[in-house]
Amino acid sequence: MASRAASPAAPRSEPTSSNGRGRRAGVRFIRTADLPGLHRPDRTTYVFDVRSAVEFAGGQLDGSRHAPGGQLVQETDHYAPVRGARIVLVDDDGVRAAMTGSWLAQMGWETWAISPAAPEDLTRRGEEPDPLPEPPQVDTVDVATLRAWLGPGRPPTVVIDVAPSREYAAGHIPGAWYAIRAQLPAALGAIGPAARFVVTSPTGVRARFAAADLRRLTRAPVFSLDGGTAAWRTAAPLESDPARYAVAPADRYRRPYEGVDNARTAMEAYLAWEFGLVGQLERDGTHHFRVIQ
Repeated sequence: MASRAASPAAPRSEPTSSNGRGRRAGVRFIRTADLPGLHRPDRTTYVFDVRSAVEFAGGQLDGSRHAPGGQLVQETDHYAPVRGARIVLVDDDGVRAAMTGSWLAQMGWETWAISPAAPEDLTRRGEEPDPLPEPPQVDTVDVATLRAWLGPGRPPTVVIDVAPSREYAAGHIPGAWYAIRAQLPAALGAIGPAARFVVTSPTGVRARFAAADLRRLTRAPVFSLDGGTAAWRTAAPLESDPARYAVAPADRYRRPYEGVDNARTAMEAYLAWEFGLVGQLERDGTHHFRVIQ
């Protein structure tokens, strides 16, 4: 009996179809070696790894940041706040970067993809490097000392919390004022004089930057709480009410149906707007969004 030659394994169709969809949307595919050529001093370039957090920690492209594809598409302004920047996506399977890129390209972003990246390119290990600069040197105070300063009969100590407004509302040091770092001059006008100021934030890092700014605005001593509000929480309770807003919270976009008198009506109106979005896009020529078939 004549032997039958083994049939070659069928190629995986997912990467081919994903890359094809990406190309139709305008995604350009490159190799890792081509990446340095995309970086220019006059143009912001973001490099996002769209795999899972576990995969990213296990091996990543040097210079990349983790950004799951779905979240990147839905909250692009959080991940890529520079409008008109170039976006480079990375995966290791030839699927996820292409599919994410197809949406970003349809949204008007200049999108490139390394899909898939070679295993030898994913050499960096561990968590994403901290992008924050080194915090400035400021005077600090520990929780025990701050609790003593806030005790009865002591000169007035004012605590200023520069946490995101949602975290401040969820729980803050009793008596703390909410402020935005960029609006500290206005906040001081609302708070008034104090014997000293103590600035806090969730971990204390943001507070050190704000404390350095505050020192230039007042003659009163300024301190940063060592360990931030998290350190206070381990030693004493927080409060959520009352809330003292030295400036109006403006750091978070509220959904159309949040904070309204009739949430049901607002939600229905929002859904009606969303259902009519395709028609609105057809009428509006400024959005740069295009749908591929």
